[in-house]
Amino acid sequence: MAYDKDYCNGQYNARAMVPDHADFIRRWAADSRAARQAEACFLDIPWGGQPGQTLDMFPARRPRRGGAPLLVFLHGGYWRSLDKSDFSYIAPAFTRAGAAVAVVNYRLVPSVTMEDQVRDVLSAITWCYLHAGQYGADPQRIYVSGHSAGGHLTAMMLACEWPRWHGALPQNVVKGGLAISGLYDLEPIMNAEFLNVDLKLDLERVARLSPAWMKPAADTVLMTSVGGAESDEFGRQNRLIAERWPAVFKRDVPMPGHHHFSICSALADRASPLHRAALELLGL
Repeated sequence: MAYDKDYCNGQYNARAMVPDHADFIRRWAADSRAARQAEACFLDIPWGGQPGQTLDMFPARRPRRGGAPLLVFLHGGYWRSLDKSDFSYIAPAFTRAGAAVAVVNYRLVPSVTMEDQVRDVLSAITWCYLHAGQYGADPQRIYVSGHSAGGHLTAMMLACEWPRWHGALPQNVVKGGLAISGLYDLEPIMNAEFLNVDLKLDLERVARLSPAWMKPAADTVLMTSVGGAESDEFGRQNRLIAERWPAVFKRDVPMPGHHHFSICSALADRASPLHRAALELLGL
């Protein structure tokens, strides 16, 4: 399919489509500071040796026999912005419900490549599998969720052949994922010039980094969601992964009226269908 550059620039510029997007980002940061003050948490835990290779762990509020399910959250920012510290606000609604939460940092482009970012998240989840028990979490119940670029990385984790990545790991390290406003076919992203100036995608790298062009791992589950007020392309991306991954696709969570930023806020809203779907995924 040929993608018009003007069309791609318009369809994928989520910030331009939401004039008050900066208000959401400021609110996330403020709510995240409050969450770190209110919640038991272990901050800036290194899972690798490079700057930025850290995560924040929020244990479940009530200990569970055998350990709590662990939700690993991967932030958005088009692979090139934002930080785990902007997303601590995700944790309280889940820790109150009995889950542990790990909010992961990965290094950002253009200082690293997107391939490096995938390896970063693979390494972070490997660390979670090996160390979850120290924080009251069950390594046999790891689930991943991410927003936007984090939705892309969530799907990449569900496509991983884990024993090939690390010999001590089983194939089903990640039991399931909730990908929110994710990007699964990167060919149109290659034609969004405002992004590709940093991502430097070409067709070879698109094939290597597009989950929709891959097979999901066995014994996993995928849920998806996209805001009803998001662009046609975000909607197409959401439908595409469901079509390409029928064996693991469980369901989509409709979020009418939500745009690219409000849907991420909804994940932490205990009254939201998106939050309830995440609890369903976690078995809570």
